[in-house]
Amino acid sequence: MQDLFTAASEARQRAYCPYSHFAVGAALLTEDGEIITGCNAENASYPLGLCAERAAVFRAVSEGHRRFRAIAIAGAPEGEAPVQPCPPCGACLQVLAEFCGDAFEIRLADRSYTLRELLPVRFGLTEDAR
Repeated sequence: MQDLFTAASEARQRAYCPYSHFAVGAALLTEDGEIITGCNAENASYPLGLCAERAAVFRAVSEGHRRFRAIAIAGAPEGEAPVQPCPPCGACLQVLAEFCGDAFEIRLADRSYTLRELLPVRFGLTEDAR
């Protein structure tokens, strides 16, 4: 199986980031072993852009996936290697929390983290929220 961080780095090459010049790629591992990628896509109206992590999750959901094992995120300024950790923003963490449990693995350039480490308190509308 292709390494998740390598897949995230490759997805990063497709980022559309003419404003920040910060390219991010994400690779999401589904429960059945499929890798779904996403990249950031910016817009002149900044709030309308989309992070790589949410692009990967929403693409996976649109393809029928609802359970995930891990995600890798590779981000850096255009033209530079993704060697520094690029953690997900709060919005992306909350989207991941919708589908993933506390032990869900988030792989960054430096090491792996759990969803619980990066989002110790999640928002949920029901008591059975993961």
